[in-house]
Amino acid sequence: MFWRKLTFLLLILILSFWTLPAKALDYPPPLSFSNAELKGRDFSGQMLRASEFSNANMEQANFTDADLRGAIFSASVMKNAKLHGANLTNAMADQVNFTNADLSAAVLAETILLRSVFDNTDITATDFSDAILDGVQIKELCQRASGVNPTTGVDTRESLGCK
Repeated sequence: MFWRKLTFLLLILILSFWTLPAKALDYPPPLSFSNAELKGRDFSGQMLRASEFSNANMEQANFTDADLRGAIFSASVMKNAKLHGANLTNAMADQVNFTNADLSAAVLAETILLRSVFDNTDITATDFSDAILDGVQIKELCQRASGVNPTTGVDTRESLGCK
């Protein structure tokens, strides 16, 4: 299990330095919002694949139903943010403060979430399949995990490996 997670982490790091031309993938080029003040901004429904939000303040930002696959959120603040139904597959969201955020029905499959804070975060029907989390985070999230993700059909407790 350790080697699988380490291999996945290395793969994410390698892929983060290599991207196909946006035109070939038929979506807009990644945007950079690093170190930005984005408090209360509305990104709902937007295609933001591989965009960078590192060290950004996104308190109360709205990412409802946004496509955030491969996005980078490292060391950001997302208190009271709305991510309902957002797709964060393969994202890097390490050291992010998700206090009071709405992650319900979101897809966080294969997302790196190490050292992130999930105090009072709504994770109803969230898919954490193959996400990389600290053991303490998993234990905390399992205490309130429930529901089945409407997009992937995956049970939240099962995706976290809850007992």
